[in-house]
Amino acid sequence: MITRPALSHDDIQTILAASIAEARANQWAVTIAVVDDGGHLLGLTRLDGAAPLSSHIAPSKARTAALGRRETKAYEDMINQGRYSFLSAPLVDGLLEGGVPVVVDGHTIGAVGVSGVTSAQDAQVAKAGIAALLG
Repeated sequence: MITRPALSHDDIQTILAASIAEARANQWAVTIAVVDDGGHLLGLTRLDGAAPLSSHIAPSKARTAALGRRETKAYEDMINQGRYSFLSAPLVDGLLEGGVPVVVDGHTIGAVGVSGVTSAQDAQVAKAGIAALLG
């Protein structure tokens, strides 16, 4: 049997708080989603001014990062380099940069997805939340 870490409620709150602080520091209206390793939504917040669509995109990015165990930027790059067939892959629809896995002791235990500004800025917000958790 494998024993591995898992995100707690307090961990989710830490990620969300730090992500919100990063977004606000840059005056970015975003939605932030946190999922577990199976892509199940654990936390979601949509900041004032964030587009309603971002509340669908952020969880999709997080789910894709968790299930794929890699940043969603890798998928965006793959598609931009011509591998269009990947667009038909099942269960992955957040194929834009901004989904970042949470990795502890080599285990992907969840992911953070952000939507609302440029893809690189979305990733910046997600990484700020993860950094607050992992130090």
